[in-house]
Amino acid sequence: MQRSVPVARLEDVLNNESGLSHEQAAARLQQYGRNDIVEETASGWLTLLLDTIRDPMLWFLFGTATLFIFLGDRAEAATLLVAVIPLVGMDLYLHRRTRASTEGLSSRLATQARVSRSGTVFEIPATQIVPGDLVVLSAGESIPADGILLKTEAIQLDESALTGEAYPVRKQPLTHLDTSLAEVSVDTNHWAYAGTRLLTGTATVRIVYTGAETLYGEIVRSASSGSRDRTPLQSAIANLVGVLLVAATVLCLMLAWVRLHQGFGLVDAILSAVTLAVAALPEEFPVVFTFFLGVGVYRLAQRKALVRRAVVVENIGRVSCICSDKTGTITEGQLHLAHYYPNHDFSKQQLLVIAAMASRKVTGDPLDLAIFRTLETPPAVNSWIAGSAMSTFPFTEDRKRETAVWSDDNGVLQATTKGAPETIFDMCLFTDNERTQWQAQVIELAETGHKVIACAQRDIIRAAWAGGEPDRGFTFAGLLAFEDPVREGVSEAIQNCRQGGIHIIMVTGDHPATAAAVAHEIGLGQGNPRVIEADQLDELLKKNPEDLKKVDVIARAVPSQKLDLVRALQFIGEIVAVTGDGVNDVPALQAADVGLAMGERGTRSAREVAAIVLLDDNFRTISRAIAEGRQLFRNLKLSFAYLLMIHIPLVLTAALIPLVGYPLLYLPIHIVWLELIIHPTALLVFQELPASESLSPVKKTQRPRFFSRYEWLVIAIVGVLMTLLIIADYERSLGVGREVEHARAMTMVTLSFASAMLTIVLSGFSSRISRIVVLVTIVLSLLLVQTPVLASLLHLTPLHIDDLMLSFMVATGIAAVAYFGRFGRHG
Repeated sequence: MQRSVPVARLEDVLNNESGLSHEQAAARLQQYGRNDIVEETASGWLTLLLDTIRDPMLWFLFGTATLFIFLGDRAEAATLLVAVIPLVGMDLYLHRRTRASTEGLSSRLATQARVSRSGTVFEIPATQIVPGDLVVLSAGESIPADGILLKTEAIQLDESALTGEAYPVRKQPLTHLDTSLAEVSVDTNHWAYAGTRLLTGTATVRIVYTGAETLYGEIVRSASSGSRDRTPLQSAIANLVGVLLVAATVLCLMLAWVRLHQGFGLVDAILSAVTLAVAALPEEFPVVFTFFLGVGVYRLAQRKALVRRAVVVENIGRVSCICSDKTGTITEGQLHLAHYYPNHDFSKQQLLVIAAMASRKVTGDPLDLAIFRTLETPPAVNSWIAGSAMSTFPFTEDRKRETAVWSDDNGVLQATTKGAPETIFDMCLFTDNERTQWQAQVIELAETGHKVIACAQRDIIRAAWAGGEPDRGFTFAGLLAFEDPVREGVSEAIQNCRQGGIHIIMVTGDHPATAAAVAHEIGLGQGNPRVIEADQLDELLKKNPEDLKKVDVIARAVPSQKLDLVRALQFIGEIVAVTGDGVNDVPALQAADVGLAMGERGTRSAREVAAIVLLDDNFRTISRAIAEGRQLFRNLKLSFAYLLMIHIPLVLTAALIPLVGYPLLYLPIHIVWLELIIHPTALLVFQELPASESLSPVKKTQRPRFFSRYEWLVIAIVGVLMTLLIIADYERSLGVGREVEHARAMTMVTLSFASAMLTIVLSGFSSRISRIVVLVTIVLSLLLVQTPVLASLLHLTPLHIDDLMLSFMVATGIAAVAYFGRFGRHG
């Protein structure tokens, strides 16, 4: 991974001896602001308390307690007010958990830092660090901001907070930086990041980014603000909640009217209606969804996919087609000189020297850099490379070559050139069959995925040279073949995506033969990829866009064609993810369902419009992010299924039993009890379920649906069956002369046991929190019912062993229906 360094904001970047002056530091603090990587709210607990008191359950309890006080039943009022305590505690805890991704990160940050200013090293608060500061670190200290390592001694860093990898990372100091450029890229091997920790050794770091500009800061802000965006599913949930609220209101009014006409009195009618309203209130659905989005942002960040808009957490798991760049995403993005093919009159070293003479170090061209990396030290015997070029003629797309004219110490001129083989061949003199042989060699190399250039040279008579570019009479020196190796793990990621029903289209500007070779290596098209060129794409889109489903590679493509490609794929029903790094990619990134910008080499414009920024530019990260998105959606489905399976019998029994004239089944304190079980189970248990690296096929849908018709049927069967069993138990308890309190106890224990058993089935009992929640649910239920003092406060009576066994059998049967209905995590 690489990050850019804006040289203008730093003073004497590589000077590892002196830092800023106090005056410079003060000015930079004013310019860049405090190093607040995690912004603290002024009144954290007050904010949480204000969020908590918005919970309608609390107003229900206070209102009902007030009603009991007015009626003179102070014991009942006191019981309800005491019940507020655990409810408030639970809400505060859950609110804190929704901020866990932010506050968990803040615990990893440095609070103090040692800096060198005005020639003195002293300790300051980490929030006062500014770009340009020189920070001195010792073993065990946390990095206060993002910076470049200038001096190191036997260092190892813990970067697990950013990468998820537990292994120590070794780093190297940066020794050279081209300060003539406004912005240069520096490899991650030379960076120290906020939120990471120096495990061993000592280091000196020049700070580059502080606060929100650090990688840590970006993750924090994504996790805390991303979930505020409204997504299509969130809108659908809001509509569902609205419908349920209207239905609950009508049902509550009807229940109050019926109870009044049955002669139970005004207080009973109000209490019945309010209790039913709170039982039917679907507030968990939007809360769970928003919470899961925040969890998704954090988990994707750990996968090196930085989420900029929460809608992508929903969309990433639904992706059915990926339009991916080749260079830097599928391949490493760095050319390596792999093969030399010198003409018979030249050696490999001479060929390399000629190529170097026709290259320039300062351009940053990856091909030139690969040549100079191979030619580490020019041979001293070569007078041409030791001299200076009299004139250069840079590479252009029209000319497809770069030429330089050199003069040695004796005044002899020589022209060297390199470029596209067909262009260089036209400038050279060949024997009868020689050119045909070299052309065949070029085709063979291109078909194996190599980028091939030809090199040539010629002598020039000084008196005859008028200063123009020589374009004929060259002697062919040979071919150089470069390769951009495929990134590790990409082939496996391609295979995983194919198994998951995802169509991958590689978009590249390379020659079709080169693109086909890379596509074959990574397994596109099951090893037999269909390759088309950009001009064929335009024709295909006009005639039959459906044929895109059979295309694996688009060669000789330009960024402007990506937008047409994305729109065509969306037109035929695909959910499209597209990668991009340049300004020209911005329209396609905006139009895609999931825009993926390159974090290493991407432009600022691309990163700003993209929904996700890939921190390592790796295709494997896309595959992992899709797996995480799909697991998030599965987890959300399980959580909603649990809520529905519990709420359906709760609401139906709360309404039906009083409607037929029986005493109230649930009192307000019983709703509190169930709330203390349902809320944490839905929020905590299912978001803990881990993602699998393996992708399985999913049905393509333009509009996300939580449940299929079959799944809705299973949910309805579970809910209705539990409703009937609870009513049957209630009538059984009343029918043998037992008290209403005993019938209520049977219902509460059955619902609690059913909650525990459904949690086991839906979660697979695969996480620590699921085991804790199930254990607490069962123990709490038995404690409250079987302890006479507590039972009397709750208007219940202890159950016999046969009652407990019956409740357990009912709960187990209900869970079995869910399991065999394929709703279990493994079912």
